Amino acid sequence: MQPGTPMKGQITQIGALLVGSAALLFAGGINALILPLRGTIEGFSELSLGLLGTGWAVGYVAGCLQVPRLVARVGHIRAFSSMSALAAISILASLLLLHAPAWILLRALAGFCFAGAAMIVESWLNERTAPHLRGRVFGIYTMVNLAATTAGQMLLTLGDPAGYVFFVMAAIFYCVAILPTSMTATIQPQPMTTASLDLRTLWRNSPLAVCAVMLVGVSNSSFGTLGAVFGAEIGLETGTIALFLSIAVIAGAALQVPVGMLSDQVDRRFVLLGLAGVAALVDLVFVLVAPTNPMQVLLLASVFGAAVYAMYPVIVAHANDHAPDNYYLRTSGGLLMLFGVGSIVGPLMAGGLMQTVGPRGLFMTSLVAHVLLIAYGVFRLGSRAAPATVDKGNFHAAPLAAATTPQTLVLNPSADEEQIDDELRDAEDALRNAAAEEGQEGDVEEGQEGDVEAPEDGEKKPDPEG
Repeated sequence: MQPGTPMKGQITQIGALLVGSAALLFAGGINALILPLRGTIEGFSELSLGLLGTGWAVGYVAGCLQVPRLVARVGHIRAFSSMSALAAISILASLLLLHAPAWILLRALAGFCFAGAAMIVESWLNERTAPHLRGRVFGIYTMVNLAATTAGQMLLTLGDPAGYVFFVMAAIFYCVAILPTSMTATIQPQPMTTASLDLRTLWRNSPLAVCAVMLVGVSNSSFGTLGAVFGAEIGLETGTIALFLSIAVIAGAALQVPVGMLSDQVDRRFVLLGLAGVAALVDLVFVLVAPTNPMQVLLLASVFGAAVYAMYPVIVAHANDHAPDNYYLRTSGGLLMLFGVGSIVGPLMAGGLMQTVGPRGLFMTSLVAHVLLIAYGVFRLGSRAAPATVDKGNFHAAPLAAATTPQTLVLNPSADEEQIDDELRDAEDALRNAAAEEGQEGDVEEGQEGDVEAPEDGEKKPDPEG
């Protein structure tokens, strides 16, 4: 992509990929809400419904780790088509197999496929985006995904979750997501970024970030998985439940920019503790007052979402303030994996508590997480001075952590271009070495050939290997 590419031309070139991503996220929005609602109707226990979130998180983390190897072997187009098709199969199979154990396994499959498909789209976007437009493209991509997810959730206000329509609709849009990429002729994108977890280095750079990101994973995944179950158990209508979840996400996205501006000027730990304090207060209201009035519940959800969904980018920014200059992708990728660990544990804990004490168990879980975050954060305030404002990196808003992949980090404008190139070269070497060890070098080349655009007259055909 040429440095002087205008924004209008850039959007034209990535429009098909944005459409594919929107279809994927629209289907994901339906999928995430229909399962807990239908599971409640079918009489699944709260613990079983919580395990849906645990299964999703396990699959998502596995997808982030394994899909780059698959892409190296068969190519982007084939891998993306496989991921989307398997995701469609998982939601249709959930309609046929109305049993909690089957749903948990199918949800894990969906998480794996969703992570893989999202990483592939983001890899393409990064390849097609001019460096000087990466910030704006990242913002457009984030907003498209947020709008698509919200629209998918709000679609459930138009029908009865007890039927089959929403399962079929989700499967259709998973299949629609295949079309833009399957008809794309483009040069093979750069090697995909894999996430790694260097816990010792992360802990040395920022113990608070390590603990906080896992606790935020516990809280956010519990709410994302069981918020619909909570709404159903306190008597909310389906439309209100969809709005309950959507308004929290929208409020969190809206607050990221002002929170980021504030954290660039003051100690990010104070900002993080303030957000955790607000979230803990809302937790207490849900636990002690137990409101059931729809307007009160929606108002509290907006405050809760504004606080909890703005925490993750503050944590990432804080960790990168203390990380070496060439460690952005490894720091952010490691934190993403730790968030995944929290996301595995959170729904399991919340589901067990809801089964024991009722719907307020959801917010008891997040209250414990937020109180622990505050306690450790206060302790860390006296252990290390904050970096000077001039030494901080710039804060950048981010998608929801639950929808973030290692490839998202490459798109994020907070990543240095030269650093990305260095780390991508490392990823390319690692994947080629792995393919060589498995005796798959020939398969790698065959898988890439289908993704290489035919050269125009007078042009040299691009080398699939580089």
